[in-house]
Amino acid sequence: MAAAKPMTKNQILDHMAKKTQVTKKLAGEFIEEFVKLSYKEAKKSFVIPGLGKLVVVNRKARMGRNPATGQTMQIPAKKVLKFRIAKAAKDAIL
Repeated sequence: MAAAKPMTKNQILDHMAKKTQVTKKLAGEFIEEFVKLSYKEAKKSFVIPGLGKLVVVNRKARMGRNPATGQTMQIPAKKVLKFRIAKAAKDAIL
C-alpha cells in the first residue's frame, strides 16, 4: 500500500482560506509572515503552541569515520536547528 502524499503548499493555502473564511492570498501572506517570524525568533527558541518548539542546539566536536576510506577524523562542533514535538501533538498523532 502506497503512503499518502503530503499536502502541497497550494492545498494548505486552500484549506486555511476555507477554514478561516479569508482569501487564499491573505492566507498565504499569513503563512509567509509566520515563517519569517519563526526564522527570526528560532535563535532564542520559537514555540508553536500545540505543535512544538524550534530550538538551536550546539553539537560538540566528535570523532567520526569516513565511510569511503574508513579513516577516523575529527568532526567539528556546529549549531543545528531542531524541532521538538509537543506532547499534545504526539498524543494526537501517534
